[in-house]
This record gives sequence, C-alpha cells and structure tokens, in this order.
Amino acid sequence: MKIRHILLASLISIIPLSANAKTNNGARRAHEQAHKTQLANAKYKMDKSVINDFLKDDVEKREQVNALSSESAQLITDLLKESNRHIGKRYVHGAKGPNQFDCSGFTSYVYRQFGYSISPSSRTQYTEGSAVDRKDLRKGDLVFFTSRRSGRNVGHVGIVVSADNEKGTFKFIHASVKGVKISDFEGYYVPRYIGARRIIKE
Repeated sequence: MKIRHILLASLISIIPLSANAKTNNGARRAHEQAHKTQLANAKYKMDKSVINDFLKDDVEKREQVNALSSESAQLITDLLKESNRHIGKRYVHGAKGPNQFDCSGFTSYVYRQFGYSISPSSRTQYTEGSAVDRKDLRKGDLVFFTSRRSGRNVGHVGIVVSADNEKGTFKFIHASVKGVKISDFEGYYVPRYIGARRIIKE
C-alpha cells in the first residue's frame, strides 16, 4: 500500500515537471527569437542612422575646412590673377622674379605681393603654413613634388588653381623648365606629389 502511494506521488510530481520543461523550452525559444528580431531591427536602424550622422558630420567638417571669409576668398582670387600675369615668363634657376623665375622664386614672389613672406626655397616652404590633406586642396594652396634631381625630397612647388577632391586631381600654376604655366596633375606629371601646405588660412 505504501509502495503504491509512493509510486503515484512520484508520477504526479514527474508529469508537471516534463510539461513545464516543454513549456519552458518553447518560451525560451520564443524569447530568443524575439530578441533576435529586436536586435536585427535595432542594428538596421542604428546602422542607417549612424551612417547618416557620419555623412552629415563629414560634410560639415569638409565645409568648415574649406570655409573662407569673403576677404580671404577675394585674396585668393587676386593671388591667382597675379600668378596668371606671369604665364610664359622664362625659367631661370635661382631667379626670384619679376621677369624670370624658378619654382620657389615664383611662389614666394606671388605671395609676397599680398604681404605673405615665405621662404624662396621649396624645401623650407614645405615646412611653412599648415599641412593640407590631398582630399582637402583648395585654390591658393602650395603643392609640392619631387624633382629629377631631388630624389625623394621636395624639389618642386606650385600653386593650386583648381581642385577636384573627389577625383583627387588638381591644376596648378608653376615655374616649370618651360616657363610659368598651368599644368594638370592627373598622374602623368613626372615628379612625384609629396604634399600640400596652406598659407592663407582664413
């Protein structure tokens, strides 16, 4: 009699446990699925908003970098007009203008007409002003290159006339061996591009 009671009590206690186990497994699976769905939605929304915010911040930063006061914009316009006045003038090594120039003599001469005293040496000019990323070039920036004689060092300099920063191309005016001229830099210009400096900051 006692054994029967014990077996019956055991069966009664086992049945709810197995039923609960099935219910708990099902609930756990449903709960996990709900979390996965929430995470997937949250990730999608987060990614979309993060990307939008990143793009907005990037555009604002670029606009700030390239933002110019009207006075500085006019100064750069005038500086490029002055540069263009010398197109065709002869290249002479060591010449500082105004009738003949070498590359750094040309850039230092043009800037001097607007009250900016920069070195007549391209290597020293490369240490003046502030560094500019290739993606942020603007008119009036100085661009530096190697030359056949300089090896990997700065050997040539010019002034940016226009820049397409999305494509990474630009035009610059410089005293080349063929005289003062405007050149396209699209990979075919022989000296290697090294970097850029900004003299007119604001």
